Amino acid sequence: MTTQHQSVIFCDFDGTVTEKDNIVAIMEEFSPEGWQPIVNEILNETISIREGVGKMFSRISSDKKEEIIEFVLTRSKIREGFQEFIQFTQSERIPLYIVSGGIDFFVHPVLENKLEAANVFCNASDFTGDTIKITWPNACDNQCDNDCGCCKPSVIRRLEEKYQGAEKIVIGDSITDLQASKMADVVFARDYLIKKCEENQIPYTPFETFHDIIHVLEKRVVKS
Repeated sequence: MTTQHQSVIFCDFDGTVTEKDNIVAIMEEFSPEGWQPIVNEILNETISIREGVGKMFSRISSDKKEEIIEFVLTRSKIREGFQEFIQFTQSERIPLYIVSGGIDFFVHPVLENKLEAANVFCNASDFTGDTIKITWPNACDNQCDNDCGCCKPSVIRRLEEKYQGAEKIVIGDSITDLQASKMADVVFARDYLIKKCEENQIPYTPFETFHDIIHVLEKRVVKS
């Protein structure tokens, strides 16, 4: 069944909802030396996001799971204005989805009591082996060959069927948000995504806090 909505929001998690990238922080804390070149290869687009993220987590022992969760919950700082942003989207009846290249075992605990789990798309994890194995419930559909891991364009296409004709708003900060930004009607960008938007001539609005985004969207709501 198609629901009539003027807009639908697809928001990144690491470095966007949270101030820092949790995957990088986890690697710095728990991974043996040698993960940094993998990050550079992902950013330079010489290996896929899926391959790189899988490689990085395969370097960490599965028995570190609870320690990593505690680490993320303790050090992860939510970007200013996020709770107010959730309230704004609810009051304006704008569907909000978190679409993240992060991993379920730390994304869901951080978002608990903030957003319904059904509105969160991310990668999954398997701790049954000696090291952490990442699994890919939101892998690329037949329209994407970027080997994204959590494929944001594929998630957007899936939800487009539900929100036919709705304006697509993408919020993000990194290379993982580039392909989604190409599909968006409106892009809010920070950090590395700004560089990629400029390289690809994608119009964007810069932001530092979610208050900045609310301010822009409020003006548009008033106009409409």
